[in-house]
Amino acid sequence: MSEIRLSIKEMPADERPREKAMMYGVSTLTNAELLGLLIGSGNDEETSVALMKRVLASCGDSIAELARLSLDDLCQFKGIGPAKAISIQAVCELWKRRSKDERREKARILSSKALFDYFHPLLCDESVECCYVLLLNNMNRVIDHVKVGSGGLTATVVDVRIIIREALMKRATAIAVCHNHPSGSIKPSREDDRLTANLADACKVMNIRMLDHIILTDKNYYSYNDEGRL
Repeated sequence: MSEIRLSIKEMPADERPREKAMMYGVSTLTNAELLGLLIGSGNDEETSVALMKRVLASCGDSIAELARLSLDDLCQFKGIGPAKAISIQAVCELWKRRSKDERREKARILSSKALFDYFHPLLCDESVECCYVLLLNNMNRVIDHVKVGSGGLTATVVDVRIIIREALMKRATAIAVCHNHPSGSIKPSREDDRLTANLADACKVMNIRMLDHIILTDKNYYSYNDEGRL
């Protein structure tokens, strides 16, 4: 006998995502239920919640992995077209921005690990090299972060003058630089070494403390400061 699929409207009230949220609060919903509410409908075989359970299962039930899926990846699932895929990506982007706001509010950079933790959510999904400067006050608290370069799979061009200008404009007394290696290797390149040396020299001239330059991958990082190269 084939399994009978209930539509969301046919489910008991306390099992329907919208009614459940109204009765008990949004915090009681599972990730699949929240995303099911977002996309609104499933397909002729699954409710929106069941569909999103399947999508999440393909990502190991990880929102971080869901955020890495492209539009084409999402549209491979029956019942998800471009409009629903954009909605899913939009809520994942909001999740990233909320994380960024929390990091900025709480962040005081006292170690390379703190720098890695700050930038990892921002850079771990990037498929090309991107470079950011972190601007800090004299207590090493974050003022802002600014993208100062992006490039290809193996390199990005960064102008030291842009970094110094950003520091002066935001009245930062200290900076740290971070960029990613999409290849997964944390070994610095010659260009990485050259950028670090040139920036350190420029910071000395402008009386700005350069705390570190880290290279990160999804799982690990390299710190010029920890390696005694600053």
